[in-house]
Amino acid sequence: MSIGNSPQDDRPSIGHILHQARIAAGLSVEEVSSATRVRGPIVHAIEQDDFSRCGGDVYARGHIRTLARAVGVDPASLVGQYDAEHGGRPEPTPVAPLFDAERIRPERRRPNWTAAMVAAIVAVVGFVGFTMFTGGSGDSGSKQAAEGSTTATKPASPAPSKPADPKPSTPAASDSAIAAVPKDKVTVKLSAVDDKSWISAKAHNGKLLFDGVLAKGESKTFTDAQQVDLILGNAGAIQLFVNGKDVHNDFQTGQVERLSYTKGDPEAG
Repeated sequence: MSIGNSPQDDRPSIGHILHQARIAAGLSVEEVSSATRVRGPIVHAIEQDDFSRCGGDVYARGHIRTLARAVGVDPASLVGQYDAEHGGRPEPTPVAPLFDAERIRPERRRPNWTAAMVAAIVAVVGFVGFTMFTGGSGDSGSKQAAEGSTTATKPASPAPSKPADPKPSTPAASDSAIAAVPKDKVTVKLSAVDDKSWISAKAHNGKLLFDGVLAKGESKTFTDAQQVDLILGNAGAIQLFVNGKDVHNDFQTGQVERLSYTKGDPEAG
């Protein structure tokens, strides 16, 4: 029995859609749980349309959205279906009104003409006093200037500036850092070109290097001393470089591939 669907709604249930999409993607519940950080029992419960273990509508919407992205389903339509079947999304909390102080513009201050006039009078009195004080010593100052040396000092001609030595041009940086991969290790670079893809990468000793969704336009590079093991959830969207070489493939969209590469790969190309 599907929990949450109204009798009038003939659409498949949310759990049924997620379950079928996961099977079609070739993913187990454990792999989806590892990729989304949603615990396995909750994944099982949601696929059975039991949302009671999510902890509330907010968490249920978040889990639905996360699981939908991991298995390649439009999350918006499933969240909308959940809202329609569970009383709709709650009304948002209204934004608090602005403070009155922010709406009241301060009154423009009028210029203080009295202070300006006082400052002007003080400046005039000071100028007059300075002129009277220095007027009496004007003759002696002129005489000393006349007795001084009349030889004009020739301004030194500026030294010609030496043009700066041109800086040696540096070679352009390599277009791709993958060209300088170490020879004693295996290096794998994944780029999501056409669409997003769920990927998992492990080292030769089983250590998990990455487990999650690679969004369109993003890239990840993994290096190990011996071997890198890969699981590609949407292999057709991935461009693959192994040890600096572009590995051409004919993977299809939605195809799940399990791959392993060592220091000697690829043998050709």
